[in-house]
Amino acid sequence: MTISVGDELPEATFIEIGPEGPKAVPLAEILGSGKTVIFGVPGAYTPTCSSAHMPSFIRTKKQLESKGVDSIACVSVNDPFVMKAWGESTGASEAGIRMLADPASDFAKALGLEFSAPPAGLLSRSRRFSLVAEGGKVTHLNIEESPGVCELSGGESLLDQL
Repeated sequence: MTISVGDELPEATFIEIGPEGPKAVPLAEILGSGKTVIFGVPGAYTPTCSSAHMPSFIRTKKQLESKGVDSIACVSVNDPFVMKAWGESTGASEAGIRMLADPASDFAKALGLEFSAPPAGLLSRSRRFSLVAEGGKVTHLNIEESPGVCELSGGESLLDQL
C-alpha cells in the first residue's frame, strides 16, 4: 500500500555520515516536533536527481523555512558515503539539507514507493517523491509517475502547496 496524506510515517532508520563516521538515525529524530520536508530520489548522481530535484530544494530552502519548515532531508537508496559525497558536490550539505541513506530500500518499501528499472541498473530504488510531515503525519505528498521526471515533487511545487 502506498503512503497517503493523513497517514503516519512508518518507523525507519537511516544512515548518515557525521563527524565520527556513519551513524544510524531514527526517523523520529529527523522529524523532531516541527514541520519536516523529506524528498526521495531514485539515486544520487543520477541525471534528473542531480540536475533538477536536488537543485530545486537548494533554491527553495529559505522560502520553505519561511513557510514554517524546520528541516529538509533527502533520502536515497544509496550507501551513506555516496550520499555524503553527493551532498558535498551539489551544495546540499552546505545549504543544510540532510543526506540520508536508505541502503536496503527499507523506507521506500515501507512507503510503498519501491521500484526497479533493470535496463538502467536501478534495482529496488525509491520512486521520486516529496512530502511534508508534521508530528509524524503526512500533510502533503507528491509522487512522480516516471523516475526521469521532476515536476510534482520539486521544491517549487511543494512551496506552492504550503
